Amino acid sequence: MSAESTLSTSVRVRLSAMMFLQFFIWGAWFVTMGTYLLQGLKFTGVETAQAYSTMPWGAIVAPFLVGMVADRFFSAEKVLGVMHLLGGALLYVVSTITDPSAFFWVLLIYALCYNPTLALVNAVSFHQMASPAKQFPAIRVFGSLGWITAGWIVGLLAIEDQAGPLRLAAASSAALGIFAFFLPNTPPKSLGRKVAVRDVLGLDALRLMKDRSFAIFVLGSLLISIPLAFYYNFTNAFLNEMGVQNAAGKMTMGQMSEVLFMLVMPLCFVRLGVKRMLLLGMAAWAGRYILFAYGNAEELVFMYYIAIILHGICYDFFFVTGQIYVDNAAPKEIQASAQGFITLITYGVGMLIGTWISGPVVDFYATKVGDAFVHDWTAIWMYPATMAFVVILLFAFFFKDQQGQTPAAS
Repeated sequence: MSAESTLSTSVRVRLSAMMFLQFFIWGAWFVTMGTYLLQGLKFTGVETAQAYSTMPWGAIVAPFLVGMVADRFFSAEKVLGVMHLLGGALLYVVSTITDPSAFFWVLLIYALCYNPTLALVNAVSFHQMASPAKQFPAIRVFGSLGWITAGWIVGLLAIEDQAGPLRLAAASSAALGIFAFFLPNTPPKSLGRKVAVRDVLGLDALRLMKDRSFAIFVLGSLLISIPLAFYYNFTNAFLNEMGVQNAAGKMTMGQMSEVLFMLVMPLCFVRLGVKRMLLLGMAAWAGRYILFAYGNAEELVFMYYIAIILHGICYDFFFVTGQIYVDNAAPKEIQASAQGFITLITYGVGMLIGTWISGPVVDFYATKVGDAFVHDWTAIWMYPATMAFVVILLFAFFFKDQQGQTPAAS
């Protein structure tokens, strides 16, 4: 019996639906929240960035919730269901809040519920698969389709500056919460085993920092995640302020591009190697911000579209390539720890620092006109463009792609 045949049609459909809803939820509220807060609720840039900081905080705390609780005591699909049911209720409450402080704290509790589910959906999927490397991509692509579908629905309904996206995500979260209890059983993988904090945070990977190139890679990953926060936090608000129609729908071109470039990555690895791919990913970050800075919503609107489409190179060539580099660089016994460590550094610490920087920058270049604020987006986008350029120089001079040699062996 082949590995493919062990994944029944029923299981395949349920896992695909799970992935679709998992990322539909995130795509429904996260992309357009900046527009809702800045334009709908009249939050400041700092208050908006603080709301976005809840997800990095969630990414930092999530390993504890998964590693110390879910992996040891409960079936993954049951924890997934409870987290999404709680999340649905919390998102609905968030949609009714207009005070910045209360908005932050309730959304933070939601982020602590949602972030662990990113690992849980993978755990549920992998447990059913005889060959995850071959079978998982066909399931995971439904996550991208979910994100794209959410963006198109929100954009076509023209509710980007309203609470509607949060309520759409709340309803979807409740639906996945119920659906999760009908997923295949996935028992706790660490049942009866003591799990240390260093295992949860991937701190065993710190020994790899003795290798200069790996240390430069970690530092570069941290630094490049800082300007990344500008894109996630403020792009939708920027496009709407500049007059781009159906901005949420247009932004899904980034996820479409992500899927496309994922398909060509194997060829790029052969032709370019790790270092050039990482540098191309960083260069795409700098380039996209420059395109945003000097484009407009009229005759130069194509510059905005190119900047959005560059997301495929930005994400795949840096983050996915980085994950592969880490997998090759780390000895087998600490590969999982190394991946957890780099995720903590990028989506946790790096993105958190990015929210602290992006908010004050946006406020500094804001001018009140009537009841609304207008922003000097050209000046704003040059900040992350400059940051990305500095990281490019750091990488180009200090990172060495040691083919066939791992830090542990050097």
